Amino acid sequence: MNFESVVELAHAEGRDLLNEVEAKQLLAQAGVPVVETVLASSVEEAKLAAEKIGYPVVVKVVSADISHKSDVGGVKIGLADAEEVSQAYQAIMENSREAVPDAVITGVAVQGMASEGIEVIVGMVRDPQFGPVMMFGLGGIFVELLKDVSFRVLPLAERDARQMIDDIKGQAILDGVRGQAAADKTALCQLILKVGQFIEQHPEIQELDMNPVFAYAEGAVAVDARIVLHRE
Repeated sequence: MNFESVVELAHAEGRDLLNEVEAKQLLAQAGVPVVETVLASSVEEAKLAAEKIGYPVVVKVVSADISHKSDVGGVKIGLADAEEVSQAYQAIMENSREAVPDAVITGVAVQGMASEGIEVIVGMVRDPQFGPVMMFGLGGIFVELLKDVSFRVLPLAERDARQMIDDIKGQAILDGVRGQAAADKTALCQLILKVGQFIEQHPEIQELDMNPVFAYAEGAVAVDARIVLHRE
């Protein structure tokens, strides 16, 4: 599945939002570290995907009509075996249809359960004047709470990516607080640069965000991803 075929499919279906599985697969092809994620449209497919990925897994509803998956009971985490995956699939479908009766549900995303790290966000928006602008900041609940983010206009040099990381106010969190390991800033820097290159190669992308990205003492990985295309 290449970028062009994904965009063609999305446009044919009348949507400008790529689903989470599509977004992650395209980012992975671009060299961006993401949690392995597989689309499943049945219980059997979900169980096979979980076996392939390895337990424990997370299962999430995939629907362009449901943006806040957790709010509708569309996310189940820490699933340890096939029986739990089966029960999660059925519960997610029931919860999602009850919460949003008219939603078109593509299936579920089955992904590996990433170990906890420091949560950051990496994203991009296209500014009418400046063009694509990259964003970096503290992720998870901190995005709305603290709004601690930095911006740079593409293209980026390694120095720019490093400055984006160093510019946020919550620097102490990345440096490790209360015995927590410091984040691997080199890995974060490389992740930002890879995303920047991906954006430059695909002007069809209007918005992108990965939240959260887990930053570890060694390495970093995107747990969730969202890509919005230009409207035709």
